[in-house]
Amino acid sequence: MTLITLVRHGQTDWNLARRIQGSTDIPLNETGRADALAAAQALAAGAHHAVYASPLVRAHETGRIIASHLGLAEPAITRGLREREFGVAEGTSVADYIAQYGGWHAEVPGAETLEQVRDRALDSLDRIVRASRRRSSPTAESIIVVTHGGVIRALLLHASGGTLPREGEALRNGSAHRFVAERGTLRLVEPIVS
Repeated sequence: MTLITLVRHGQTDWNLARRIQGSTDIPLNETGRADALAAAQALAAGAHHAVYASPLVRAHETGRIIASHLGLAEPAITRGLREREFGVAEGTSVADYIAQYGGWHAEVPGAETLEQVRDRALDSLDRIVRASRRRSSPTAESIIVVTHGGVIRALLLHASGGTLPREGEALRNGSAHRFVAERGTLRLVEPIVS
C-alpha cells in the first residue's frame, strides 16, 4: 500500500486574478510561498518518504519548500502531473472562459479533456507507486505529489465515482488530499488541508 498526498501548488498572480494558467509557466507569488509553507507544516505531523512535483515552476517551487521543511530530498519531476492544457483559453479570465465555453467540461480548441488529464495522471502515479515499492520496506510508504487544481479535480472525480469535488467547489492553493494506491486502484482517504 502506498499513501499519496496530492498538494495543490501555492498561489500565483494569475490565481489571484482568476486567469486560467493551464500549461503557462507562472511562478508563485509571496502568498503562494506562504501557502506552500502552511501545507508543509500541516504535513509535518506524518512521516513522508519522497516528494514529486509537476515540472511547472509553481508546483516545483511548492514541492521544494515542502521537501525542505520536511527534511526530504528535492522533488522528482513528473511530467504526467502537469496542469491540464487549456489550449486557446489559457490566459483568459475564468469568467470569460465560463461565458464563452459554458463550463469546465466544454471542448476548447487545443485543450485536454478531464479524461485525458486523469489518464496521464493515473499513469504517472502508477509509475511512482511501482518505483516506491521497489525501494521501500514492507511497510506503507507515504509520498507527497505537488500538482495542479485540474489534475487533482480529475483524480478526485475518478476516485469518488464522480461525486467529488462538488459542483462549484474550489480546490484552494496549498490544499492537500490523501489517497491510497493499492492493487491498481486509487481511493480517497481524506482531505488534509482544504
